[in-house]
Amino acid sequence: MSIDFILPDIGEGIVECEIVDWLVAEGDVIEEDQPIADVMTDKALVQIPAMHAGKVDKLYYEKGDIAKVHAPLFAMTPSGDNATQTEASPEVTKTTEVTTEPAAQASGGLIIEDFILPDIGEGIVECEIVDWLVAEGDVIVEDQPVADVMTDKALVQIPAMHNGKVVKLHYAKGEIAQVHAPLFALERRGDVSSVKTLEAPVETAPTPTEAKSVQAPVTSANENKVVAKTVNGKVLASPAVRRVARELNVNIHEVPGSGKKGRVYKEDVISFNNNKGQVATSVIANVTPVAGGSRVEPIRGVKAAMAKAMVASVSTIPHFTYCEEIDLTALIALRLSLKEEYAKQDIKLTMMPFFMKAMSLALKEFPLVNARANDACTELTFFDDHNIGMAVDSKVGLLVPNVKQVQTKSIVDLAQDIMRLTNDARSGRVSPDDLKGGTISISNIGAIGGTVATPIINKPESAIVALGKVQTLPRFNEKGEVEARSIMQVSWSGDHRIIDGGTIARFSNLWKAFLEEPTKMLMHMS
Repeated sequence: MSIDFILPDIGEGIVECEIVDWLVAEGDVIEEDQPIADVMTDKALVQIPAMHAGKVDKLYYEKGDIAKVHAPLFAMTPSGDNATQTEASPEVTKTTEVTTEPAAQASGGLIIEDFILPDIGEGIVECEIVDWLVAEGDVIVEDQPVADVMTDKALVQIPAMHNGKVVKLHYAKGEIAQVHAPLFALERRGDVSSVKTLEAPVETAPTPTEAKSVQAPVTSANENKVVAKTVNGKVLASPAVRRVARELNVNIHEVPGSGKKGRVYKEDVISFNNNKGQVATSVIANVTPVAGGSRVEPIRGVKAAMAKAMVASVSTIPHFTYCEEIDLTALIALRLSLKEEYAKQDIKLTMMPFFMKAMSLALKEFPLVNARANDACTELTFFDDHNIGMAVDSKVGLLVPNVKQVQTKSIVDLAQDIMRLTNDARSGRVSPDDLKGGTISISNIGAIGGTVATPIINKPESAIVALGKVQTLPRFNEKGEVEARSIMQVSWSGDHRIIDGGTIARFSNLWKAFLEEPTKMLMHMS
């Protein structure tokens, strides 16, 4: 009895794929798990294996055709027990979906197994390969960093689970890797009878790249690009890559592919388009300047997450801004008097610990500023902890780690926490725990320049303040005399659903009083 093999889910959100190559022909007798076809999604090359042994009756697509997920891919007649099982349960057989689990092979006491990309943050399902820290053929040791990957929250370093030799990197630099899918293959010594993958894969996790035998010749991850290879006159490229080529008016047949067999990726098309413009410019540089060029770059990782968060904040929270100036002359003098003493303890004493501690003291009097409303704005949640975030302009984009329980910490404790978080954030390696649980935020734009801003609230918080640069400005003293003072402009943004202008003004005045008279702040510290 001939049955249809249904093309299974081959990646989250993927509804179609291109038939790159058939690995069998009509009439062939096949074995269970034998590779049937190579298909290309807009994310990776995937190999589809057979669910049962039997004979191939019909291939429903030609090479280069677009196949639909959850539609018949080919027809086959199962053999032996498989045929009996099929007749007993035809509905199950016709809708069964395939999972391509990482395979392990053994030879001379060695095993080859796939390292499964583990959970790297709550809700994170994919990440970008920023850099490989090893190459195929490298011998690595347990806990050695293997790759830097970028999530939508931070840069994460992936360490090795075991000693061994890297035999295959499943992704190229810049590609998107899926959580719970193979990241690289490792050859190591182990118990052949209990071969397993390094992390348990999710049931439906497909193999993200071409599932060739590990005994095939290993290709370097940094191999030179080759001329794009064609199948039946078509370049090996996914539908999404072809779309990018059309949008950029690029002939995809001219694009050198960086993938296996000259496969063309989106980055190849963009790079080719940019280089073509550069060559054209260099040729006529001595004749006339060229203008009007453009380039397209994907928004990924932290920058993409920030874009979504900002849109969500301004579209759901009615913002209002309140500005004030603070005289920091006395606080700056206090900090300078303590700076060298703390430096001997390897503590960098900035102004931020004082800003945070003063804010925490003010929040005790105005807990509403440390609260948050639910989406329907039908209830408020008040927090005992003052988890104060600070925006950091890192190399991967804007990050807002927060110092936990500021109300319980001294200036020295805060200085140490701030120093650690700033270093982590600037390197892009801040812990996910340090990014969660914030209740109010500080943005120090003055470190770069500028005096007044309209900061966007870090949803679901209810308030944020932007610190302007400190300026030496003339001000009248109590005697009516003009003197130089160190003045900083601050700009508050509040959630106008729950905080009114009077509340933010009184709260800001108390915070200001602590900063302008540091001794008053010390008196209120417990």
